Amino acid sequence: MTRARNDYGDDLSLAHVLADAADGISMARFRALDLRVESKPDLTPVTDADKAVEESIRSSLSRARPRDSVLGEEFGESESAVWRGNRQWIVDPIDGTANFVRGVPVWATLIALFAGGQPVVGLVSAPALGRRWWAATGHGAYAGRNVTHASKIRVSGVSRLADASFCYSSLGGWEQRGKLDGMLSLMRHSWRSRAYGDFYGYMLLAEGALDTMVEPELSLWDVAALIPIVTEAGGTFTDLTGAPAPGNGSAVATNGALHADVLDALGDA
Repeated sequence: MTRARNDYGDDLSLAHVLADAADGISMARFRALDLRVESKPDLTPVTDADKAVEESIRSSLSRARPRDSVLGEEFGESESAVWRGNRQWIVDPIDGTANFVRGVPVWATLIALFAGGQPVVGLVSAPALGRRWWAATGHGAYAGRNVTHASKIRVSGVSRLADASFCYSSLGGWEQRGKLDGMLSLMRHSWRSRAYGDFYGYMLLAEGALDTMVEPELSLWDVAALIPIVTEAGGTFTDLTGAPAPGNGSAVATNGALHADVLDALGDA
């Protein structure tokens, strides 16, 4: 039988294999006394673990998917394949490098596949938390320690800001964007607000543990793997204009019922 054109189950299985190898590399360097840390031109940290994880994923993809291109945070776009809007893997080897450097266990490897310009596979592996999240278009969203110890996840049914748990990464970026008043208003009108940051807020949203997650500025590798997980869990993921993410580098992710309220407060429409 010919595999359906939009069946990305094999790609999702490959993403798990890639993540297994990545977890072994990153955990061996987590809290290592000889961890090497440098500053990139944008002054964000990068470690030898970031580079080793991305190199491992790229090497495996070159063998398993030689016709696909790869875009990674540390090494840019692969030269071995020219992406023409068909298939491209997007990799953030360690999302939350600052946490990784300081010994905080909230960091993860993010692996995504874009097909035809759309995110169709997403996997987030947080080995220091002992947890992984994944989704593929039409396959639903799941979370657990691994494939054999996992359950399907779903966003919450909260429909009022007064009952909602509102999540964000930090306030500085919103102030620079001139939207601090909108952020503070959302925080005041929500049941509670917390700043979990990076991938973690989006995964808690997909699990139904909180109801909104917003960030003013993101790179493609920061968000690519998160979109399929949130949307397959029943959520809505756009940029600040309300256009489908990844859009203009901002992110508004909600359980769907609260999306209009959040865009009204923060949106660029």
